[in-house]
Amino acid sequence: MAPPGATLLTKLKVQLKLAIARLRMVQQRDEQLGKTQRRAMAQLLEAEKVDSARIRVENIIRSDITTELHELLELYCELLLARAGLMEGSICDPGLEEAIKSLIYAAPKTEIKELATVRGLLVEKYGKEFVLVAMENSDGKVNPKVVKKLSVEPPKEELVVGYLEEIAKAYGVDWPKRAVATPPPELLDDDDLGGDDDDAGGKEQKVLVDPLRTDNVKPVGTPLKRLGPPTSPLTVTPPRMTTDNVHPKVTLGSVELKPNKKMEAAAKKKGPEGDVPDIKDLEARFAALKKR
Repeated sequence: MAPPGATLLTKLKVQLKLAIARLRMVQQRDEQLGKTQRRAMAQLLEAEKVDSARIRVENIIRSDITTELHELLELYCELLLARAGLMEGSICDPGLEEAIKSLIYAAPKTEIKELATVRGLLVEKYGKEFVLVAMENSDGKVNPKVVKKLSVEPPKEELVVGYLEEIAKAYGVDWPKRAVATPPPELLDDDDLGGDDDDAGGKEQKVLVDPLRTDNVKPVGTPLKRLGPPTSPLTVTPPRMTTDNVHPKVTLGSVELKPNKKMEAAAKKKGPEGDVPDIKDLEARFAALKKR
């Protein structure tokens, strides 16, 4: 018969896997709902119902905040699963303290039942005193991003306007209204300039023909294609729009870098199931989240 500690750890690993799968499915569900809500916001802006859009966009912002919280909690679950060997003792390892206390702090405030089960197992493993410190965050070990995303403060005006601007941009809606540009003056004909009829009027344009090539025929006077700098092979995926980074851009000097279609498709591809990443992958993802 396995010792009680090993049995508890086995149960915890199973529940962590279930919590990861549930968190991924909830994120996918909320992403689909968010697309529908954004389309509705674009229609309101196009109909100039700005006041209604300002109120309803707060639901989108709150949904995005919840999704970002779920993403953080998913990473913590993956971290605990990858470092399960460090949880064999009765004392919490310092490298896992932030992840464990953040999960204990956030689990009662989410709708994910699997997280509540994980929290119960952590309570059983580390004791009520440890859990009380985590719930009150008296030692400051809970991730500040988790605390912030669980707050109930209304979104700031800058965030609301930024969301509306990005939604309008994504769906091609002119909001806020921009001044109509003055069209350039029409070019004058050769007759208006008093040109020589023998040189400019009534004659067909001459054509230069290379006798050795028949696929490169250019009329006289055709402007050459302007040559620009060579296309850089560097492709960068810009950061995803978040409540902390409403207008995501990646620049190199004064040049904005944009992802190609292949990288955009790869960035959007994320299934509800998947293998547990290794430690280096988790550390890289944590570093990317902290930079947002």
